[in-house]
Amino acid sequence: MVRSILDGMRGILSLLVYGFNTIICCTPLFIIALIKVALPFKPVQNGCRRLLTAIATAWIAVNNLNQKVFNGIRWDVQGLDNLDPKGWYMVVANHQSWVDILVLQNVFHRKIPFLKFFLKKELFWFPVMGQAWWALDFPFMKRYSRQFLKKHPHLIGKDLEITKRACEKFRNIPVSVMNFVEGTRFTREKHSRQKSPYLHLLRTKAGGMAFVLAAMGDKLQHIVDVTIAYPQGVGTFWDFVCGRVKEIKVRVKTLPIESEMLGDYLQDPQFKRDFQDWLNRLWHQKDEDLARLMAG
Repeated sequence: MVRSILDGMRGILSLLVYGFNTIICCTPLFIIALIKVALPFKPVQNGCRRLLTAIATAWIAVNNLNQKVFNGIRWDVQGLDNLDPKGWYMVVANHQSWVDILVLQNVFHRKIPFLKFFLKKELFWFPVMGQAWWALDFPFMKRYSRQFLKKHPHLIGKDLEITKRACEKFRNIPVSVMNFVEGTRFTREKHSRQKSPYLHLLRTKAGGMAFVLAAMGDKLQHIVDVTIAYPQGVGTFWDFVCGRVKEIKVRVKTLPIESEMLGDYLQDPQFKRDFQDWLNRLWHQKDEDLARLMAG
């Protein structure tokens, strides 16, 4: 009972730090974003983007300090050698919880450029953070089901157009483009519904990753493959801020971008099959790595 109360107090204090840090950082963030919109000149736009990234990087630094003070996590991280904070990367990872984003930001802080995520369009309306993601040029995607696209075929390839526009912005300053290729967070219910061939992972959705590589393959230097494991259980965000997530293991692999990975995913059926096969092989290896990490 006493432990539960203490954990709750720790969680409330940690949330307050996250909240104050977000409000303090978002104030100049929104001002600079409005300047970027009002003055559509390339030098101004690029200068604003650098300032926005610097603010976001400071926000992450305070969040990392918050975790160090309140959460007491045992970090087991391997594979961060030879990364460049001034490079261009495609980052892929398994996805189990919203905590994954905080983990990735912590692990890669100042190791690679600021992570940019592809987000559901609905998240733009998430208070404060949705507008902050917009200010930072996070791409918002409208996802359509196969059934919907059959009825509205003119929308096929719309996500590719959005990806290409986003990638044009990403070409001007170093960036790490983040993709959770499972498309959603892992749960046992989703795993069962999908009849996933993996033990700890969902089926992959290769299109988004293939689109980014096609649009930025000449600029991106490596694929950064990340495996995140919570040996004592994933827990919720509330568990995380209360310090109940005691151990996090992260393994990072840096992979080359081969010419065979670049192609027309929509119009070339053979390339689509080959790319899916490559990604599935990567996911089988990740599944084995996760099994080892979870076992100790």
